[in-house]
Formats: sequence, structure tokens, C-alpha cells
Amino acid sequence: TIATRQGHAMITTHKTGVDKEGRVLARETTCYMDGGAYSSTGPIATSVPFLSMEQVYRMESVRYNGYRVYTNKPIRGMIRTHGRGFACGLDIQLDMIADHLGIDPVEIRLRNCRKPGEYTSTKSYVDSCAMDETIHKAVEKSGFKEKWGKLPLFHGIGIGTNSVQTGFPMGIRGGSQSFIKFNEDGEATVMSGVVDNGQGNDNMLVQIAAEELGLLPEDIHLVSADTETTSSDPGSYSQVSTFVGGQAVMNAAKNCKEKLFEVAAKVLKVKPDTLAAKNRLIFVKDDPEKSIPIKKVVRISLLNFNSVNAEGGYWPKVDMKREWVKNPYGQMCEAFSFGTTIVEVKVDPNTGQVEVLEVTAAQDVGYGINPLVLEGQFEGALTMGGQGGMLTEYHEWKDGRCINPTMLDYKLPLACDMPPKINNIIVESIDPKGPYGAKEAGMSIAMSAAQGYSAAVSNAIGVYMDSFPLTPDKILAAIKKKKAQDEKEAPVKK
Repeated sequence: TIATRQGHAMITTHKTGVDKEGRVLARETTCYMDGGAYSSTGPIATSVPFLSMEQVYRMESVRYNGYRVYTNKPIRGMIRTHGRGFACGLDIQLDMIADHLGIDPVEIRLRNCRKPGEYTSTKSYVDSCAMDETIHKAVEKSGFKEKWGKLPLFHGIGIGTNSVQTGFPMGIRGGSQSFIKFNEDGEATVMSGVVDNGQGNDNMLVQIAAEELGLLPEDIHLVSADTETTSSDPGSYSQVSTFVGGQAVMNAAKNCKEKLFEVAAKVLKVKPDTLAAKNRLIFVKDDPEKSIPIKKVVRISLLNFNSVNAEGGYWPKVDMKREWVKNPYGQMCEAFSFGTTIVEVKVDPNTGQVEVLEVTAAQDVGYGINPLVLEGQFEGALTMGGQGGMLTEYHEWKDGRCINPTMLDYKLPLACDMPPKINNIIVESIDPKGPYGAKEAGMSIAMSAAQGYSAAVSNAIGVYMDSFPLTPDKILAAIKKKKAQDEKEAPVKK
């Protein structure tokens, strides 16, 4: 890729055992990943594909062999998420199983999808989960049931599913710390190490601080990602920005609010636990007319030589004894996001070009703190995981030098490449551990989008595509191969 590390090229094999109803009983998978010249995120990159596999679907027995190979190539890392190609292989195989058993591709997913209150194969507890709801809503909105098996030739529809960890441990950068101080005008300054690369993290922090402190968003002054003045943070990952960084700000705000309530309680002659804060006022819950402006409370505190400020932090509660190879059991993260993406395409049989007609993405986000930002994340993930999976391809010489280093040769999806119709569906399961119930939302759709695109193209041409990217030459070759095979198997006319 142009602006980040390259994603891992990989070769995967999947062996799955099911009963006659299509329920997955056992799965064995091997994955070989091209890691480039350095280790970098090697252990995580090798393990994440398996983790995503065990999260989405239930399975009684599982074996995973992951290999990350050193090669004379640039360093590999994560692009939106790890393991898109790996997940595509799993979903395409599930479609093949459904086809063999005569089961609807939606039904086979509903029979196997994860439910709340279950444990993964490696003993992580799944608290909130609306996987089945995302399937139902995506199917209904896209008209999948009405279109499946009834679309014209070279016109297809496909489904993909996803799950990504939330509150994922990042080693020594696992936790986040925040500091909040009130100014004499009643406004507050929030300091956080959370990074905003354009995905809306700054806005999210301001919203959480304002909501918790009883202020308006314009009353919050944010200082973020300043290594000289802010505390440490895991980094700009959708797995932790809201869940960890947002909760650090929330906890700092709660601690600040306690100090405000102590002062306000004396003025209003009530107990602190009877108070609430909203719209720049602190008021008695059972008697909202009995109130005092937050600005006045701050000034009273300052006049008594007490500044109003507080720290707050959050560290994911995971099993720190869990290890990638020797002890892969225990609570791996605090929560999981789940989702479904359905893609409808039309393929030109003469050129192999794909026209994407409609994409529907339903995602269990826990709670949508900012729905507009979430829709932006959905569409960004669709671009990188879906359109990117059909366009971007890196070529190199034997010595590792790039053959296609320019924007002319290395194709990236543009606004004009986006589908004309995109349906974004926010599903809320309210995770008890997340801030206001929120969890990861920005990475996961990149995984199911790639699966949906691959499944839709496969459905359109009648051939299961087994490699990425889905370039026109690959699609055209598959069409020609199927045509030749059909002609060979056709009965000879006498």
C-alpha cells in the first residue's frame, strides 16, 4: 500500500467437518503469511485470523497452524485489519458446504453464528453479541432472500460475516490515561493520548466528556496525542480508541464530577449522591428546579483554594497469562464486535470487469455514540476491504523491488468506484463493559466486505473464486474455464 505497511499476502487451506444440518463440528486450518523482512506485528498478525475465525462461528474442535515467513520484501503489517484473505476462504468454503447440502447460505450462518453468553474455543467469554440480528437486518434490507438464485446470468449477490476483538491488549501500551481540569469560566480542558487520524476520535472524546460532566460539546477543549503533555495510550486502533481511550476520559470525568458534586451538595444542602449534571447545571435528581450552574460551583471551589481536576484511566481486563503459542487459553479481550455485509454485483463476461450495484452493512457496534461518524467508518471499511480487495495488488521483482510503485500502476479505489447504493445499519447490543455500551466498529467491516465481494462475484459467474484481488483477468479466466468445462460435459448432439 502507498501510505502504510503492506498487508500480508497469504496462502490458506481450510478443512471443515459438518453434520447433515450444516452445523460446524470441527475445523482445521493452515495459514502461510508473507511477513517481509522484519518481525514487526508477526505474532499478532499470525494469530488474529484464527481469533476472528473462532469468534464468528461455534465449533467443537479446532486446529490452527499459522506461519509467518521471512522474505526479501518490504515490512508487512495491518491495513484496517489483519487476515481479510483468510476470512474470505472460510466464508467461501461455508458457501460451498451450504451448496453441497442444499442449505440456504443465510440459514447455514444462522445455525452456526455466535450467541451471547457463549465461550470461544480458546475460552474467551462473549458477553454482548447481536450476530444473528445483523444477519437478519442485512438480509431484509438487501432483499437477499428474494434475489438469491433468481438473478440473471452474471448478476450475483453474496454474504460475508465478521468479528473483531474489542479492548484488545497492546502490551505495555495496553491502557490509557486522561486528565481533566475545569477553568474558571466553567469550561473544561481534556487531555488524552488518543490519536485522531481522521476517523472522529477527537469528536468521540469530546462527546463522552461533555455527556459525563453535564456540559455542552463546545465547553470542552481537547488536547490529544501530544507526547509532551498527554499520557500514554494504545494508539489509533478501532479495537481500543473508544473502548479504552474513551473510558479513560469517562473515568476522569466521573472523578471530576465527584468533586463538583461535593461542593454543590453543600450549597444545595443535599447529599452528593442525589445530584446529577446536565446542560451546564448541577441539580437534584428528584427536584430538578433545585440547581446551581456548574460555572458557579467551579468558582466557589477555586475561591476555597481547591482546583477542580482529576485523572482517570482504563486498562482492559484480560487474562495476562494467555500467550500466543504455549497457552492460548483465557479471556483474550473484553468484548467482540460482530457484523454482516451483503454485496450485489454485475460482471461483464467479455472483460471480467465488476460493477458493484449495492452494498448493505449491518454491524453490532454495542452503542452508537456518534451515528454519522459510524457511517463514515462503515464506508471507509467497505472501500478498503471491498473495493480495495478488487483493485490493489503489489508486484515485485525477485530482488524485492516494486514493479508498480506509482498511483498509475497501483490502483486505489476512488469516490467514483464506490457503489451507487450503500445501506448502513447500526445494530446495538449494549456491551456492559464499554463506554455507554460501545465497542469496536471501524475494522470489522473491512473483513466481511472482502468476503461479500468475493461471494457475490462467485455467485455471478458460477465459479467459487479462491484468490485475491478479484482482478478482471482472474475473473475472465474463471469464466472461460467454466465455459470450456460446461461445453466438455454437455451431451453430444447426434
